Amino acid sequence: VVYRRYSKFFEFQVHLLEVFPEEAGSKDPSKRMIPFLPGKKIFGRSHVREVAMKRLDRIDSYCRTLVRLPPKVSECTELLEFFSVTPEDLNPPSEEEVAKKKKRKSKEVQG
Repeated sequence: VVYRRYSKFFEFQVHLLEVFPEEAGSKDPSKRMIPFLPGKKIFGRSHVREVAMKRLDRIDSYCRTLVRLPPKVSECTELLEFFSVTPEDLNPPSEEEVAKKKKRKSKEVQG
């Protein structure tokens, strides 16, 4: 299990598309092999946890597709670094810690 913010996935996706334009389908969209990153928002009226779980399934599928690509992409430095173990992977933050962090950031933006 990897713990990354959506913004990190987005940055990673943009970088992959720049590094591998052919695999990204820049010249010929029919030859695209790099998967599309699922959208950040899932529309509907549901609880935050339900939305997060739905997003998790889509992100999981995205990751599985990436690591099954030909070695040129699946074994590139960028991909290996992105999926390298981080402290958060070994000791994930609790839901309380995440909520406190969001609250602090919200206050910083407002203040």
